[in-house]
Amino acid sequence: MRSINLTGKSILVTGAAGFVGANLSTRLLRELDSANIVGLDNMNAYYDVTLKDYRLERIRETADESKSSWTFVKGSIADKALVDSLFAQYRFDVVVNLAAQAGVRYSIDRPDVYVESNLVGFFNILEACRHSRDGGEQGVEHLVYASSSSVYGGLKKVPFCVGDPVDEPVSLYAATKKSNELMAHAYAKLYDIPTTGLRFFTVYGPAGRPDMFYFSAANKLARGEKIKIFNYGDCVRDFTYVDDVVEGVFRVMQGAPDRATGDDGLPIPPNALYNIGGGRPENLLDFVDVLQTALVEEGVLPKDFDFEAHRELVPMQPGDVPTTYADSEPLERDFGFRPEIDVRRGLREFARWYREFYKS
Repeated sequence: MRSINLTGKSILVTGAAGFVGANLSTRLLRELDSANIVGLDNMNAYYDVTLKDYRLERIRETADESKSSWTFVKGSIADKALVDSLFAQYRFDVVVNLAAQAGVRYSIDRPDVYVESNLVGFFNILEACRHSRDGGEQGVEHLVYASSSSVYGGLKKVPFCVGDPVDEPVSLYAATKKSNELMAHAYAKLYDIPTTGLRFFTVYGPAGRPDMFYFSAANKLARGEKIKIFNYGDCVRDFTYVDDVVEGVFRVMQGAPDRATGDDGLPIPPNALYNIGGGRPENLLDFVDVLQTALVEEGVLPKDFDFEAHRELVPMQPGDVPTTYADSEPLERDFGFRPEIDVRRGLREFARWYREFYKS
């Protein structure tokens, strides 16, 4: 592994107004001296754009006090001309591709959106990284990109290890993420581009995605509506607090896979994959109990709130899987980090933010 000092680097973060992207951008601005950080996001309306505006404002506030610079560009990674122009202008050293159309269920109704963003868009990023070395330039030193625990599909062996077979996706979203991993491996092999994919496990926290269960459940409970608990509550999820995910990404950015040449004289692909998950799977019913308690303690729900009257156990829905469970040992081995924030602390932080955000 080759260490990369991020000080003074030119860094691209795609999906910068997204949940993980915004938190990572803020972390980079707080931590780095003299870096040039460029955020790219198309600001689509898959969920409430007000949340994306909120995140961008938090980034700008941090940038005002940072020793590094911040530039935001509104646009899509599916726009090849835009991507190429940004690479030519800023000569990125490190690229973190977090832009993607997220969501398992939405991919059932709108597969075209996933092809455009997750396949065409990622191809554009790979091509730009490839051509960043044209003319003898050093080019991109490390491409880090978001994959997903969804690639494991209905795998019954737990915990999930990066070496496990992932050839039976149960959603198009999962198929596009597995495709990203294959594309990155091919580009690492053909063009000697150091790439690292990160399989995120159910990321949650303040200012997250409203389509995620914990957030949509809070919205429904706050409106007095019932929440649906799928597979009759017989689900286990490895929930990962956003600060832990960002810590993992930040560390991985600074450790690129080594370039090497094989016996055939061709590059051995400098390509790596890691899980970023808590390694402490929670039963969905227990998770709901912790969420509801946090919402009461923070004043989002009244103290006499009738939990039982506001939950409904329903069958599994298409695209979902009953279990996610990360083996994070390789991440700990190579980067000295394992996610550690438990759901009780994490959901309290979310409930506190939720109260303040919707009150204002």
